[in-house]
Amino acid sequence: MNGAIRIIGIDPGLRRTGWGIVETLGNSLRFVASGTVRSDDKAALAARLCQLHDGLSEILRAQLPHEAAVEATFVNRDAAATLKLGQARGVAMLVPALAGLLVAEYAPNAVKKAVIGVGHGDKKQIAMMVKVLMPKAVFDSEDAADALAIAICHAHHRGSAVARLAALAG
Repeated sequence: MNGAIRIIGIDPGLRRTGWGIVETLGNSLRFVASGTVRSDDKAALAARLCQLHDGLSEILRAQLPHEAAVEATFVNRDAAATLKLGQARGVAMLVPALAGLLVAEYAPNAVKKAVIGVGHGDKKQIAMMVKVLMPKAVFDSEDAADALAIAICHAHHRGSAVARLAALAG
């Protein structure tokens, strides 16, 4: 592909799934769009997962990314919350895969290292550095800022990630 590569980063969550799209061409990085898909926390789990699926599907249809990156799940002390996050993450990986995109995965520490320079930091630091790296970036939630950070991480590592994914697919 000779033109700009459009990347969607997805920060999965059952209540709020952040998404962010950047374009990369050579060493340049440009903000395209971002937002948050929300599910109704009063609805049944299956309905909430459908809401995430439908919201992400619409974003992919509207934005037409070439590649996708999703943050890997972390395990917390609450097993039920971890399981629900895993289900939301499954939707976040399924939607771009159904659209024919290769889906790269990045550990939270790798995303933080790519954006703030170290493997640890809070959501405010990530949002601040996303604005430094892309001054025109706007986001409606910390989840959307995190999703942009995931897209930025993929832009930095996409050569090795795409090669690794292609090898696995072949």
